[in-house]
Amino acid sequence: MDKVVIHTTEAPKAIGTYSQGIKSDNFVFTSGQIPINPQSGELIKGDFKSEVKQVLINLNGVLKGGGSSLQQAIKLTVFLTDLSHFAQVNEIFNEFFPDNPPARSAVQVSALPMNARIEIDAVGHVE
Repeated sequence: MDKVVIHTTEAPKAIGTYSQGIKSDNFVFTSGQIPINPQSGELIKGDFKSEVKQVLINLNGVLKGGGSSLQQAIKLTVFLTDLSHFAQVNEIFNEFFPDNPPARSAVQVSALPMNARIEIDAVGHVE
């Protein structure tokens, strides 16, 4: 089994002791992404849909760094501090995944890093 650590400027730097992602064989495993602007390092706040979009953009950056993409995502796990935002998550997912969406789980958690309201991690396939 090979293990390659992903380093990309298309997603925020890790804010702890972890890698942005790991490529192993034909899979990319991302760490959870929150709505941080990769250029400024600032958390996006306010419009929840914009937060979801930034998280998906960040995930795509990590997946691309490992040779995959959101369109090749197999599984996403969504962490929300308030499940009442679930409908808005679905609206944005419909934009990003109009056909053949990945498998997905969604759970409510009590808190996320930097007081974010959403975090998503992904498993992507590399062709």
